[in-house]
Amino acid sequence: MRRFTVLLAATALVAATPGAAAPSDDFLKLQNDYWAEILRSYPLLASSVGVTTYDRELSPVSLADMDRQAAASQAFLTRLNAIPQTGFSETERANAAILRSLLQEQVDMNRFGQRQLLYSVLGSYHGSLAGMAEGLTFRSASDYRNYLARLALVPERMRAYGDLSVKAAREGFVQPCVTMTRFPETITGVITADPTKSRFYAPFAAARPANIPAAEWTALQGQARTLVETGINPAYRQFAATYDRDLKGRCRQSVSASDQPNGLAYYAAQVRSHTTTDMTPDQIHKLGLSEVARIRAEMEQVAKSAGFASREAMIADMRSNPKWYFKTDTELLEATALQAKAIDGKMPSLIGRLARLPYGIRPMDLATAPGDTTARYQPGSPATAIAGFYLVNTTKLDQRPSWEIPALTVHEAVPGHHQQIALQQELDLPEWRRQVAFFTAFVEGWGLYSERLGIEMGIYDTPQKNMGRLGYEMWRACRLVIDTGLHSKGWSKAQAVQYFRDNSTLTEANIDAEVNRYISNPGQALAYKIGELKIRELRARAEKELGDKFDLRAFHDAVLGQGAIPLDALDAQVGAWIAARKQAS
Repeated sequence: MRRFTVLLAATALVAATPGAAAPSDDFLKLQNDYWAEILRSYPLLASSVGVTTYDRELSPVSLADMDRQAAASQAFLTRLNAIPQTGFSETERANAAILRSLLQEQVDMNRFGQRQLLYSVLGSYHGSLAGMAEGLTFRSASDYRNYLARLALVPERMRAYGDLSVKAAREGFVQPCVTMTRFPETITGVITADPTKSRFYAPFAAARPANIPAAEWTALQGQARTLVETGINPAYRQFAATYDRDLKGRCRQSVSASDQPNGLAYYAAQVRSHTTTDMTPDQIHKLGLSEVARIRAEMEQVAKSAGFASREAMIADMRSNPKWYFKTDTELLEATALQAKAIDGKMPSLIGRLARLPYGIRPMDLATAPGDTTARYQPGSPATAIAGFYLVNTTKLDQRPSWEIPALTVHEAVPGHHQQIALQQELDLPEWRRQVAFFTAFVEGWGLYSERLGIEMGIYDTPQKNMGRLGYEMWRACRLVIDTGLHSKGWSKAQAVQYFRDNSTLTEANIDAEVNRYISNPGQALAYKIGELKIRELRARAEKELGDKFDLRAFHDAVLGQGAIPLDALDAQVGAWIAARKQAS
């Protein structure tokens, strides 16, 4: 569990100088060793940040490797705890506290059998493999040859993934049946009759790079086709057969994580991890009920001001009136792009330090989109010149209303995920903090807070868009009630779905996808509202204490200036910023 009482400074840990104290030298070496271990354990991450040492490798899929990583984390933790912090700077103390929490969490979570579950409706190993090229650069023949080496490893990894999933199922670690109805399509959707249409082949479907001779390019393409056709496609067919034979029939009827072996402890650990708080499921459930009631009252006011008899009447029109829906995926993408560019133009008024990395917009992969959420953000990499991407779900167009686009865009693109994550990647922090310190409550809390910033940007310029914003906030408040209801209070899926229908503006397809997500990924959905409420609380405190000296752009820079951190560390960080502003005035 992450608990922090230190204040975070805005400077990074720097290399020790000849006169530095021994503990600082030891801590610097530990951090360097830890980052080296991360790169070794996650070759795709290494490639994405420009480290080429492991460009021909993929992480193993085995309990032995999970245990190896946990043992390495324990060894680092032991080393860290042995280093006296006497003489540490505030920055070093902050880095030590964050590193300790990351290490302890990996050790703790490795004790649960749920670690074997590498598939869910929120994302699965086989889907991540199919999209690995999206995080890699292809500029030379060696880049393509390295990628071919990785393609050659895919069949073995898929077999290991299948074996591990079957082992987990025999031990009672499976996903609930109600969430898995469309899961087979996420496997078979990767398989293509024409290997040149495969996601794995995508780098070779692009134009030939000028620095690769035509004959060599043709040979590389031929090798890729062969690997897809004779290795990868059969491996995915085998996993589909494994799922059908050994996993589908073992899915569990219960939707509660608490009903799995050691499930209560597992859910409690997930809650602590994703919220970075000590809140109990019961406390979170009550907070959710309170937030739902508050937001519902605001929705009633919007409906009445728009001329509707009730919020229910307005939401019914928003869900069913054809004028709110697009006829083609191109129309949806064009409307999204227009909204994104309008928001881009407002960013300098909100943020002092803007992320330098640009972002693009593209549709989600059609193999997984039908059961996926409305949109998501895919991080890029400044180190390898890969842009971030705002991925839009272009399936089920009758479930993708235009009034969702403003709130969705500020969350997934800017000032939400792209601004926060891309900025973190360029901050003057230790490399491990820039790349692997991901605290869900901070990241998703900022995303939801960004939706509220849309009010100040003036993008909710119709009652429907404003109701859409409130509906999105209600969506996250409902998560507090539903996630804890499902996993600690015995709720059924039907209860969760009905609660969404009664309170949110979400359409049926989105409601079903969302509830399936909470069932198969317990605890993660709690982070959004918990994090957003903390940021709003800190802003209110800063506005009150600083009065007319409050600067919104500077406040946002203070929030984002250390990257993703636990909420109590954020509290300390903003408190230090407020004190410094007072002293300066």
